[in-house]
This record gives sequence, C-alpha cells and structure tokens, in this order.
Amino acid sequence: MNPSWIWLTIALPFIGFLVNGALALAKPEAKRVVAIVGPGVLLAAFAVAVGIFAGLWGNPPDQPLVFPLWAWIGAGGLEINLALQVDQLSLVMLLVVTGVGSLIHIFSVGYMVADPGFARFFAYLNLFMVFMLILILGSSLPVLFVGWEGVGLCSYLLIGFWYQEKANADAGKKAFIVNRIGDFGALVAMFILFWSLGTLEFAEIATLAPTTLAVGGATVTAATLFLFLGCAGKSAQIPLYVWLPDAMAGPTPVSALIHAATMVTAGVYLVARTSVLFAMAPLSSAVVAGVGALTAIFAATIGLRQYDIKKVLAYSTVSQLGYMFLGVGSAAYTAGVFHLVTHAFFKALLFLGSGSVIHAMHHAYHATHSHDDAQDIRNMGGLKRYLPTTFILMLLATLAIAGIPPFSGFFSKDEILASAFGRGAEHPIYYLFWALGAAAALLTAFYMMRMMAMTFWGENRTGATEREHLHEAPMVMTGPLIVLGVLSVIGGVINLPAFWPTPPHHGLERWLEPVLAPAARLMPVQIPHGATEYALIGAAILIAVVGLVAGYRTTLAKPITAAQQAPEEVGFAKVLFHKYYIDELYHSLIVRPLVGISRFVLWRFVDQGVIDGAGVNGSAGLMKSLGWLGTRLQSGQLGFYVIVFLVGAVWLLHSVIR
Repeated sequence: MNPSWIWLTIALPFIGFLVNGALALAKPEAKRVVAIVGPGVLLAAFAVAVGIFAGLWGNPPDQPLVFPLWAWIGAGGLEINLALQVDQLSLVMLLVVTGVGSLIHIFSVGYMVADPGFARFFAYLNLFMVFMLILILGSSLPVLFVGWEGVGLCSYLLIGFWYQEKANADAGKKAFIVNRIGDFGALVAMFILFWSLGTLEFAEIATLAPTTLAVGGATVTAATLFLFLGCAGKSAQIPLYVWLPDAMAGPTPVSALIHAATMVTAGVYLVARTSVLFAMAPLSSAVVAGVGALTAIFAATIGLRQYDIKKVLAYSTVSQLGYMFLGVGSAAYTAGVFHLVTHAFFKALLFLGSGSVIHAMHHAYHATHSHDDAQDIRNMGGLKRYLPTTFILMLLATLAIAGIPPFSGFFSKDEILASAFGRGAEHPIYYLFWALGAAAALLTAFYMMRMMAMTFWGENRTGATEREHLHEAPMVMTGPLIVLGVLSVIGGVINLPAFWPTPPHHGLERWLEPVLAPAARLMPVQIPHGATEYALIGAAILIAVVGLVAGYRTTLAKPITAAQQAPEEVGFAKVLFHKYYIDELYHSLIVRPLVGISRFVLWRFVDQGVIDGAGVNGSAGLMKSLGWLGTRLQSGQLGFYVIVFLVGAVWLLHSVIR
C-alpha cells in the first residue's frame, strides 16, 4: 500500500468517534452498531498500517517520508504544515498502537456491554486513538503536541468515565492537571529549539542540531531537560507519576489502553524521536537514565504491598516505564523501543486478564460486596480452577515481565540492563543505575508472583455462595487475551541478540537504524560482550527465578485473610501500603497552600475586593450616586427650576461677553 494513505489510520477512528458520539447522543441503546463500528474502525486502521509496513518492508526509506495535509500556521518565520511522517520508528509505533488498541477495543465490547454509557465509552476510546495516532505520526513538535494534548483530554474523559462517583471524577482531574505540569516543559523546549534552530520539524532538527548546537552546551541541555519534563509527566516518572495509579478509576480496558500501548509510552517515544538532541546532551541523558532507574525501583517497592489487582499492575507500569527511560538514557534507543513493544504485549495481557478476573468477581459478588472488594486479591484465591484460561495467560505474561527466557520481556529488559552496565565503563554512575534496575527486576518478579499466588493459588476466599458464579469471560474477551499471550511468548523474536542460537538477530535494531543512526554516531550504545555479557545474562535470569520463587513461597507460607478481616498493616509495610505518603505530602505542601492562596488572595482580595468591590460594585455605587444627584435636581418645584435656569443663563452670557 502506498504510504500516502497514512492519513486513513487517523481518519478511520475519527469516523468511529463521530458515529459513536452521534449514537451516544441520539440512540445510546444501539449497542450492536457501536460494537461493530468501535472495534471495526481500529481493525481497519491496523490493516492500513500493515499494508503500508508491508509495502516498505523490502525497500525501507533512507529518509522520512513526509506527507503534508494542509498549511496550518504561518507567522513571520514560522511555517508549520499539518503533516504526517512515515519512517521506521513511526511504523513500529503505528503497528503497536493500532494492533494492541484493536484487541483492547474488542475486549471492551464484552466488558462494557451492560454499561448504559456503552456508546459514549467507544466514542471516547476512538477519539483517544485519533490523538495518539496524531502524536506518533506528526512530522513536527507542534503537530505531535496536538496529539499530546488530545490524549491528555481523552484520558480525563476515560479515567473519569464513571463521573457520578466523586473519586472517579477527581482521578480524571488529577491526571489532567499533573500532565499540564509536564506540558509546560514541552512548550518551553519547543520555544528553545525554534529560537536556536529556526525549525520544529523532526527531520530538520536531526539535520541542523549537530551542526548548529554545541555538544553538551547549555542550549541543547536546557532543551532536552525541558523535553524530559514533558516526558516525565506523560510517562509517569518521578515526581509526576502520581496520576497513573489513580487512573485505575476508569474501566479496566481504559487502564489497558493507557498503560500498555498508548499514552504512557508517548514520553519514551519522544525521547527516541529526538534522540539526536539527547545524544548531544550527556547530562540530560544521565538525568533520563537516573530518573528512570530510580522510578523503576521506587514503584516496584510500592507494588510489594498493594492489594487492588489493578493497583499492583499500575505501579508495575510505572516501574517498567522507568526501565524504558533507563534504556534510552543509556543511549540504547532501540532497547527502549524494544521494551516499549514487548511491554505493550504482556502489560495489555495482564490488564485485560485482570479485567477478566474482575468480571468474574463482579458476577460472584453481585449485590453483596462493593466494587473495591471485587478487585482486592485478598478476596480471591484458587481462581485457576474457575478461570483456567485466564490463569495460564496471565502466568505467561508474569513470566514475560519477570524476564524469564524465552518470553519477550527477557530480551528487552536484558538489553536495557546490559546497556546501562556497559555505559558504566565510561561513566561509573551508570553502574548504580544498573544496580537499581537489577534490584527492581528482583522486586518485579516477587510482587507479580505474589499477585498471581493470592489470585489463582491457595484456598478460595470468595465465599461458598459467590463461588458458584465464578466463570470464564465470553470469547469476545478471552480471544484478545489469547492473541496477546502468543505475542508475550514470541514477541522477543523481533530483536533477538547475537548469542541466541536461531536467527533472525537484531531485526528491530536494523529496522530502526536509519532513524537512530545520527544519535548512534554521537553517543554509541555500549553493550558488553564475551564473558561479561554471559555473566549479566546469568545474573538477570537468576534474579528473575529467585524473585518468582520467593514471591510464591512467602505469599502462600501462611493463610491469607480476606480483606474484611485482614489486620492493619504495620511498620514499613504500612508505609509501602500508603505509597510512602507521597500523595499526602503533595497535598500538604502543594495543594493546600495553592487552595489557601486561591481562597484568600485571589478570591477574597482580587475577586471580591478588586473586581467586585472596585469594579462591579464600585461602578454600580458611582452610578447610584450620580442617579441620586439627578433626583436632587428633579425636585418638582418650579421656582427652583427658574433659579437654576437664570444662573445658567447669566453664566453663559458672562462667558460669551468675556
């Protein structure tokens, strides 16, 4: 298929948004039409993406293919077209977003069919995909930023989808507001780049930056640090990660879509897309790697003591995103993108699998327990007897995220850790980053197996009556899980390392080389070889196995108490359960002072005192006083009018004669 048809991948889900949006307003009960249109437009977009990829596979372009749609902004020296860019990186992202997104849309048909907002949900979901595709296909930073802001808007709509509950509405607002902080950084970075390079087109930035900006200079360092601030907001890195766990307030398919293949990967994608700039800024790259490593270990520790099945996976996402930034911050841009792809497979499977579990628990707990009880893994146990397919598929995803070979996560995570270790020979701080990443890998294997053990093994804790209603989800939900299960097992084949006995080797690396080569020339990736490489691989496997075994044995070593009877957490476990009290700290140090300033300074002084007092009320008082003076003149006494007339006439004559 001709690459010029790339606009269809955006137009198709936009048509779905228009159709489903109209149905949501006019005929929300038309669920059959929505169930066809919602996933159908995404499957069609995926087919277009596959066609374009197949057309370029044998003859990939050396330079990006840019397709202008129309002139957008023209102001002075700023000329920006609304244009789409097709190259190896955008095609990888396009296949992942439309492919995994299609599976999530299909799953959503079964998961949301009973919801009265079915049509509205798919309208939001389709619109989300429109903006995500604009983000990854935009040929310039401003076009990307349209998609960047659009997915922020749609995340607000989807996270707060059940807005009748205040907690859900607050979670949507939290995601929207926290991301605005990061967006400020992205805007400042754009101003710096346009001021220094005179362009915001990605192709021109890659060409001009190495010849215009000084390597390690203040300009490129400032631009990349501000860019990373935007990435930290969108991809939930310290200190802007707090919105992502609360995003669990939305329906489970939303969690899968946001966490697996779309919005949270945008920051990693932007670093890879502007890799030339980060390769020219060693300090910024070290910051990216350091924040990523710290986020990976920090979020993993929180995951150790969470009981909501979706919250465990949420902190797992934050941690895995940290790995991706550790990779791109170590100049291993291919490894970062590789982990983005494999993570999309196994994390979408984990979230949709948790949706299958929650679906079964809701049926069992219908009208007897709260929504939170149905998601608490302390209330589960022994579910592998009732949900065997879901159990097997989630176990495969757990082995993948833990880094057990030959599952997909092993190859991408190992490549990231090896790259960080290799860069340590030149910059020893990277040895610390590697150690943090390795420790996070151990904790990841532990808490993921703990979640699996509490959910699927041991004695069932749902209750005798509720147990009779436990069952597998319908095929419309299980089918996407099976596809993702296959991808989680074999997904690593797209970039097998050289030591792997069967080809093809380094497939993704060779595919992305034309896009990432300029950055590689400035900051080559450093992966150890020989005995060191095999020692790192052995250590990674050992860490994963120890974590899995320890997670299983310690979790089932003693009886698990249902949530209602469970004792309160104590000691450091309580700190982890409350997520280090970071939300409470932010509320005390940031939210409450801002609310106080807004209430007493902006509201009482500025709004009531200046605007209402001097402005609205003051002008009203002035008009009232002038009116009162007018009433004094209109006394109704004829003699008074004659006197005033004579005084005026005398004054006028005096003025004329003088």
